[in-house]
Amino acid sequence: MLFFKAKLLDIDLGNNGVIANERDLIGTEYYPQERVLIESSKGSFIGVLYTTKRMVKEGELGISRGSIEGIEEGEEVRLRHAPRPQSLRYIKKKMEGQILRPHEIHTIVDEIVQKKLSNIELTSFIVSTYIHGMEMGEIVEMAKRMGETGDKLEWDKHPVVDVHSIGGVPGNKYALITVPIVASAGIVIPKTSSRAITSAAGTADVMEVLTRVNLNAQEIKRVVKTTNGCLVWGGGVNLAPADDIIINVERPLSIDPQPQLLSSVIAKKIAAGINYTVIDIPVGPGTKIKNDREGYALARKFIELGERVGIAVECAITYGGQPIGRAVGPALEAKEALMALEDPNSAPKSLIEKSLSLAGILLELGGVAQVGSGMEMAKKILYSGKALEKFKEIVIEQGGGITNSEDVELGKYFEVIPSPKDGYVVSISNKAITNIAKEAGAPMDKKAGVLLYVKRGSKVNKGDILYRIYSSSEERLRSAVKLARRTYPVRVEGMVIRRVSKF
Repeated sequence: MLFFKAKLLDIDLGNNGVIANERDLIGTEYYPQERVLIESSKGSFIGVLYTTKRMVKEGELGISRGSIEGIEEGEEVRLRHAPRPQSLRYIKKKMEGQILRPHEIHTIVDEIVQKKLSNIELTSFIVSTYIHGMEMGEIVEMAKRMGETGDKLEWDKHPVVDVHSIGGVPGNKYALITVPIVASAGIVIPKTSSRAITSAAGTADVMEVLTRVNLNAQEIKRVVKTTNGCLVWGGGVNLAPADDIIINVERPLSIDPQPQLLSSVIAKKIAAGINYTVIDIPVGPGTKIKNDREGYALARKFIELGERVGIAVECAITYGGQPIGRAVGPALEAKEALMALEDPNSAPKSLIEKSLSLAGILLELGGVAQVGSGMEMAKKILYSGKALEKFKEIVIEQGGGITNSEDVELGKYFEVIPSPKDGYVVSISNKAITNIAKEAGAPMDKKAGVLLYVKRGSKVNKGDILYRIYSSSEERLRSAVKLARRTYPVRVEGMVIRRVSKF
């Protein structure tokens, strides 16, 4: 065992890394890139040991700020050899394509939460499920165990409903409209969301433009008791914490393996105390689910998984062939959602229809609308202005912030992309639009993104604006524009797309 003084660093060392001065390790049995256990009076974690000549002084151990909650600069920490995690042999088993037993899955989830696995080891597990998949029995155990760890929310009022999109289509900000509609009808809807994994903006990223999303369990209960709803980041309340750790590894890989997708969604619902949930499954080119057949297959898995853990699940297979609405990126999407609440008649029809359809299903599941009449009730609530007022209540209760679309700030640097010719918009690439928004800085840069001026089928003349790219960085904007010109995400063609002859 070695003793050090904690040196808190404002950098992400990766793999829960810690840094010691190389002179402190001379003559010891500790070596670079070795797994170590770091302990203090405030807590402990498993990390990977690195060495430096200058970053930390002798006697100091550099750790990322936040690795141990509450630890203070200069506090004594102990460094020990860390035992080999039990789950490594189970991860190897999954890498070989074998089926894991319940206790093996439980061990993996427990050691993820206990931070006993390095990012490399966790990545190996995630990639193995991406390649080999998991059987439903494995997914059930994964979801249940993930849902059992961390905080759990309990409610006095029932039913408790939720809506969740599997993502894959840019501009999917429907939750900011659907949730206040449902809450206005007196139904409890504590919406917890993740940040972006493969997209340019997750629901939590969009909502964070307007108000606080990092609420703890007691704060969520207070907001929901007052307003019936909330739109918060699930990671802030420690619901199914293994899920957020897994997402942090999936994000740089831009993958969302189906077993993890299924278990992640349902685990969060278990922890949030949900009775009924609607799963939005966008299908179409450039989404996670390519066609209706794949969408129905995934829907059946969600429904079966829900039945086996005690949650009633209904799925909505939705159109995802092009972005929902016109805005892609946190601030742009927040602004568009507010505009839709303020004046539904001026909002993109795709956004309004999707939001109302999902809200209608929830109103029927919640027992306030008869089957088949939910969408009409949702429409009345939205067009009456009640949803806008409810949304403002939620924003204020979550910590205050922006409640007017005109107050949402966008990136100060922007550039428009014009049509290269006369014709019609024949396609808009979801993937390319997302990549351009991310190149501009989204979702980390909340003000970055893409605003579409056209949709598929629009008639345009040469020089008409197709879309505008926003960023807070001139350099990132230039990079995004170069990517846009290289990938041509909005394709314009004349009525004759190609001439074919025998010659």
